Amino acid sequence: MKAWLCETLDGIGAMKWQDVATPEPKPGEVRIAIRAASLNFPDLLIVEGKYQAKPALPFVPGSEFSGTVDAVGEGVKHLKAGDHVAAIGSTGGFATHACVPATQAIGLPPGFALDDAAAFAFTYGTSHHALIDRAALRAGETVLVLGAAGGVGTAAVQIAKAAGARVIAGVSSDEKAALCLKLGADATLNYTAQPVREALKTLTDGKGPDVVYDPVGGDLAEPVLRSIAWRGRYLVIGFAGGSIPSLPLNLPLLKGASIVGVFWGEFVRREPRAMAQGIEQLVQWYGQGLIKPVIDTRLPMTDLPAAYARMGTRRVMGKVLLVNT
Repeated sequence: MKAWLCETLDGIGAMKWQDVATPEPKPGEVRIAIRAASLNFPDLLIVEGKYQAKPALPFVPGSEFSGTVDAVGEGVKHLKAGDHVAAIGSTGGFATHACVPATQAIGLPPGFALDDAAAFAFTYGTSHHALIDRAALRAGETVLVLGAAGGVGTAAVQIAKAAGARVIAGVSSDEKAALCLKLGADATLNYTAQPVREALKTLTDGKGPDVVYDPVGGDLAEPVLRSIAWRGRYLVIGFAGGSIPSLPLNLPLLKGASIVGVFWGEFVRREPRAMAQGIEQLVQWYGQGLIKPVIDTRLPMTDLPAAYARMGTRRVMGKVLLVNT
């Protein structure tokens, strides 16, 4: 098999596409012939040692991928060779094959495209956990999604609409705003061209958003929190903007608002049954046509450096896929 091997924490430039031994599945594992893998923001951090998960060197990065089971370890009963699956973890996806615990392989129903599956669990799982579980989003509420044209952002827009919410898509360009409107957003806010607080006041008739979905952080956080509705919920997803904001704690006090942390990886580890229920609902919504991953770019698996470069431009809309052909 071939894989992108990370042997140092010097970033993508130090990685090599090389021959490695094809692993055999251990008890409780399956081996997957990988069709596609998607890039997520943690995949940029993990090869530089900047992510909270720090696998032992050397390792193959790639946290989300899909493919066909081609070997099954002892004790695995619910999967068999030939099954289509999506896999989630912290490593392994940027290769032609990977062995994963069977508990991390999600069996796919007929009609679920493998390319979509490679761009599904991480982003849609995060957004479902955030909006449906942590925020307890109700139909008729207003959700502001920041970074709405990105991977988790496009998922959040679709999930919020599936839950019956009104969605304001916060974006950094008119092109991204147009995409979000196609996905069902009710309104857009270009925060590079409009004063955020004034725009939110206008878009919500002075009430403010009930739920804020924030994977961006940085300078946007404080003006958005100042604009939140009474009893609003501010979801802390991540800090793609590059800096972790320091927020005045009198703001949630004055609005009776909640600042809610969202860490899907730890949720998966601690509450696997609840995670599985969320994925089950998402698969149903996919089958009903309510949600579908947005694919920005498809590249051959051998073009990982180009995929990282595309991610680094901040122009990605949806997900970047690497595909084995």
